[in-house]
Amino acid sequence: MSTIRERLAEFLVSKGQQADIERLTPDASVREYFRVGWHGSRAIVCVYPDPFVALEQSYLDVSNLFIRGGLPVAKILDFDERLGIIVLEDFGDRILREELQIADAAYKEKLINDAISIIPRIQAATNIAFESDSIASRLRFDTEKLLWELDFFKTHYFDTFKKLPLSNEVDAALGVEFKELSRGLEKKAIVLCHRDFHAANLMLDQKNSLRIIDHQDARMGSVAYDLASFLLDRVTEPPTPEWLAEKRRLFLDKREEIGLEKIAEDEFADEFFLQSIQRCLKAIGTFSFQSVNRGKIYFVPFIKPMFQIVLRAAENLDRFPNLRRIIKEQL
Repeated sequence: MSTIRERLAEFLVSKGQQADIERLTPDASVREYFRVGWHGSRAIVCVYPDPFVALEQSYLDVSNLFIRGGLPVAKILDFDERLGIIVLEDFGDRILREELQIADAAYKEKLINDAISIIPRIQAATNIAFESDSIASRLRFDTEKLLWELDFFKTHYFDTFKKLPLSNEVDAALGVEFKELSRGLEKKAIVLCHRDFHAANLMLDQKNSLRIIDHQDARMGSVAYDLASFLLDRVTEPPTPEWLAEKRRLFLDKREEIGLEKIAEDEFADEFFLQSIQRCLKAIGTFSFQSVNRGKIYFVPFIKPMFQIVLRAAENLDRFPNLRRIIKEQL
């Protein structure tokens, strides 16, 4: 098959566009992004490694779902199944994570609150997902998926990163608690989730409005999933309990404002703690894998705060004694 550059050039010629190409992904990846000239303006082109069938393509499917739900995602300007290409609206280069690093305290809180306000809007599109038979409606954070992520943590933190595999006894004890955790979260997997909702997957457009990117992996999950993902992403210090409680209240208020059912604050706190444990352990597994196998050692400083968050959440729930003991040993 032709190279990615050759396919992109062929596509642009077929559309009568000059091959004015700026590469946006520095390294080879599953899909690569380019900024190109497009009908007198600019657009983003995503080039996949292989051809695709439009009706089975998750990015196209979830984009259409989110657009139907009134969510701020990029418009699909064109696509080519044979060449494996999708052309998207260009939002610019302002990633929320980078904006948060340079914002003053007041503006930073505004941006965080604005991002939180998007999550209920995603959840409000749950019925549309099922009515349209979206790919996202057929995927779920069920016990099997959640356990796979927790096993990934065990393997890559203890074996790959620490090089100290768990004893059979400790591994079995953790396995029992992870099944309990996963089964509890499966019962709560009732709403549409972005699945990777964090500050690197949000952008600010030319009007300073937040836009969603990388939403192709959307699936059904707990009401707390995207909020935990956003608030606990790559922190170097665990957020204070008071700050997290404030953001949970804001989230619940925003849900009610758009007509979603009321959830009691204490009930949601327990769900948030449960989801935080699973999500943060999954993140530790990813950080461990990436630091050892991909040389991305800048992930290492995030591991300890993630463990601290998991420990605090498990203590708040007064559950998972084996997990708590093992984390204390790591800290």
